[in-house]
Amino acid sequence: MSDEILEELRQIRKLLEPKPAPPPPPPPKGFLNEFKVFLKTFKVMGMAVAFIVGLYLGALVKALVDDLIMPIVQLATPGIVWEEITMGPFRIGHFTGSLITFIIIMFVIFLLVKLTKRMGIE
Repeated sequence: MSDEILEELRQIRKLLEPKPAPPPPPPPKGFLNEFKVFLKTFKVMGMAVAFIVGLYLGALVKALVDDLIMPIVQLATPGIVWEEITMGPFRIGHFTGSLITFIIIMFVIFLLVKLTKRMGIE
């Protein structure tokens, strides 16, 4: 009985031993092949597309804030040009507009991430 238990424990130990890592793939030969591997490994095209989309999304949201939201602020503060509000050398009005733009961009990105996660895209 104890020999069976001992043998069973040996088999369990053998199963729990770490397996050796597979050897790394050989490096690609030729400059063009290295470049292709670089593009695939670091997903450069995906990053480029994301950057360009983010750039234009930022421009779109900035236009939304400048052309639609800030005129509403201007209506709420008649007689005051909000962009020209200053405190000494500090342009408080311009900063406020940039802050509102940033908050809206972050909210839009939050909604996009939430939507893509719900769709199973990561």
